[in-house]
Amino acid sequence: MPVRLHPDVVSTDTDDGTVLLNERTGRYWQLNATGGQVLRQLLDGHEAPRIAAEVAARHRIALHRAERDVTAVIEQLRTAQLVIA
Repeated sequence: MPVRLHPDVVSTDTDDGTVLLNERTGRYWQLNATGGQVLRQLLDGHEAPRIAAEVAARHRIALHRAERDVTAVIEQLRTAQLVIA
């Protein structure tokens, strides 16, 4: 299922990652460079397994660790209502 930013959320890339602002609540969220890449890939329509494989290859970590980390980022984005799936 495609993922998109919640209508009240704006996103800005920074040198250190990505900053999200929920304009309704006024809360900011900061993602590091890897979290920002996960978000961009989600918004581009990529699925979690593909994103995890790319993270594992880029950072030379075990695939199961990358899968766990990517899943955690996605769950945090959903829980904070920053994205809609």
